[in-house]
Amino acid sequence: MLHLHAFRKAHHQHLVLQIDAFTIRPGVYWLRGRNGSGKSSLLTALAGITAFEGNVHLDQVSLRQQPVAYRRLVNFAEAEPIFPPFLTGTELIQLVKAAKQAPAHQEVFYLDSMGMNDYVNQPVGSYSSGMLKKLSLVLAFLGQPRCLLLDEPLTTLEVDALPVLYDWIARLSQQTQAVVLLSSHQPLEAGGLLTGPAIVVAQTTIRFTA
Repeated sequence: MLHLHAFRKAHHQHLVLQIDAFTIRPGVYWLRGRNGSGKSSLLTALAGITAFEGNVHLDQVSLRQQPVAYRRLVNFAEAEPIFPPFLTGTELIQLVKAAKQAPAHQEVFYLDSMGMNDYVNQPVGSYSSGMLKKLSLVLAFLGQPRCLLLDEPLTTLEVDALPVLYDWIARLSQQTQAVVLLSSHQPLEAGGLLTGPAIVVAQTTIRFTA
């Protein structure tokens, strides 16, 4: 489970989110909210990328007290990924696998199912936006994440790739009982992907839908 305690996120002294206590059980959740409501701010904070006040626990692992262990269990894919253009997709995969202590050859399934083998050895500076999105999603599934955070995962992804991504998410949720948070402006009800109520970000806080 993911637990937020006395969570407070501000930008330049402007309060974005304030959450006294909130618990998210394993499952797949749609994180909804207007532009500027704080969805991306919440995800980057939960990923341990941006600073915030308070604390977050994933099961018994604290982001404050055990930052390395926490980040190894939490994977994140940003809405508009940017990678060093001189590195190949394969090199980035190997870097993330080492950091996440991923199983050997774990990436093979993801590369095959998303049809990336023809270009994964090329420098990412030559990738289209759709190719970059696919790579960022592959990286987000490496290791053994107990929490997966995907910010606008459907953006720039072609229609044929959507069922593949939905299958990845369903497999992860079913096999590991992970917490999966998906921020998207596009409907996510397809194929029964969601297993929990939507989470609404509004008026500086978050809540489950009724």
